[in-house]
Amino acid sequence: MSNFTRELSQWIYLLPAIIISLSFHEFAHAFAAHLLGDNTARNLGRLSLNPLRHVDPIGLIMLLLFRFGWARPVPVNPRNFRSTDEKSGMLLTAVAGPFANILLVFVGLLLYQLLPWGAFYRLPWLHSFFMIFIYLNANLAFLNLIPVPPLDGSKILFGLLPNRFYPWLGYLERYGSILLIFLIFSGATGQIISPLSSGLINTFQKFFSLFFH
Repeated sequence: MSNFTRELSQWIYLLPAIIISLSFHEFAHAFAAHLLGDNTARNLGRLSLNPLRHVDPIGLIMLLLFRFGWARPVPVNPRNFRSTDEKSGMLLTAVAGPFANILLVFVGLLLYQLLPWGAFYRLPWLHSFFMIFIYLNANLAFLNLIPVPPLDGSKILFGLLPNRFYPWLGYLERYGSILLIFLIFSGATGQIISPLSSGLINTFQKFFSLFFH
């Protein structure tokens, strides 16, 4: 198989995996905000699993080409939260995205275990898709937990810190994108995310080994 053919086959599996993962991630943000009383995303049609509501074409192309991209961010108005205060509500809404990707890792591994092995011999593309889907979601979960704006981790961090640290948020938001780009292209994020992703997948696999042999 030529390098071009191999790259093309990777893209064929990667594209649907990215679309599903990003859509579910953004839907989770919208759903969490809705549960907390903010219907801003719902009113804009973002409380949906329809990829057209969430996928940013440029962000998708960047993710395919450079393994770094983005979806359309879900709008949230913390003033609308009813069941919690603004700070806790933003934290919970932010957590929902990475949690959704971790849930997809769990579901992906579960389906992988439930499918008969014969299916993977007859349909080798199915094995490739599951592996890409599982590792992609693990990586997205931990990438988004990095506490640098505009990632979810920054909202989670400031939801946990005392209010006196809030002035730092404005500083981070101004320079966060530059810092994030530096971390990604320097390879630092890969060194952080890769062992965490492998650890998560191995933990789920050990859990499933208790039930599947």
